[in-house]
Amino acid sequence: MSLTSSIDNIESPHFYFELGELVSNTGKDHFAANMLHLVDKRVPVSMIDLSEWTLDERQASILDIKLLGSAGLKEEVPAPCVSSHQDDHPLLKQILEMDDSLLIQMNAQTHSKHTRDTSHQCNLVSRKSNRRNLISLYRPHTQRAFSLSELSFLKNLSETLLPLLERHAQISRQTTLKKLGTWVKGPVAALKQTQLQREFYERLSLSDITLSAREKEVCLGLLTGGTVPEMAEKLSVKNSSIETYLKRAAAKLGVSGRHGLAKWMVGA
Repeated sequence: MSLTSSIDNIESPHFYFELGELVSNTGKDHFAANMLHLVDKRVPVSMIDLSEWTLDERQASILDIKLLGSAGLKEEVPAPCVSSHQDDHPLLKQILEMDDSLLIQMNAQTHSKHTRDTSHQCNLVSRKSNRRNLISLYRPHTQRAFSLSELSFLKNLSETLLPLLERHAQISRQTTLKKLGTWVKGPVAALKQTQLQREFYERLSLSDITLSAREKEVCLGLLTGGTVPEMAEKLSVKNSSIETYLKRAAAKLGVSGRHGLAKWMVGA
């Protein structure tokens, strides 16, 4: 990761200390709070939301919005109102059309029930295939909107913050798979299988890889914590057949075995 133009004009050693704290908290609960603390000292903001959007670019729609953290200067921060299918979201059109990192400013709305809508917003966005990672910064409507110099500073700083958010999102996906029992033994937990299926098929589509119906069934079964004997019983085949399906799928995916399949799912 290159920390270049985004921090060239910051001479304070405290910035580097705070940046180190942010890096060390990547993937942890305090990541959003650390980022808010770092930004607020340079550009005053009151709240921050971190999220990862998964898009269906062909249908110009949102498949999923995953919250990766929120923090505010007040002790109690209202939870963001996020729906998985907000196809009329005011940010959708711009982030669908983006090629490079993007900064989107939105002024406060006077008539809204939600704290975030009545705040001035600055959204920093990065793109990786059909995913968008967003850093959303808020300032109360009672204060002035973000100035051009502040927006320029935040755009430069995003070259450092967005790669950290992408790493934070990747760790979150890895943690989800662990909870599903892919890397540690245990029952299927946390997420519904339909969500995992969606992620799996998205990865296949982006990789332009075609698996047979049985190969898909075996991969999904193993990703949700199933064992070879359990899969064999479910599909009414021999254990050796399950192993064969896995080997064929792994060869097409360019990975080795169950562990390689789990790593492929999180893009590692």
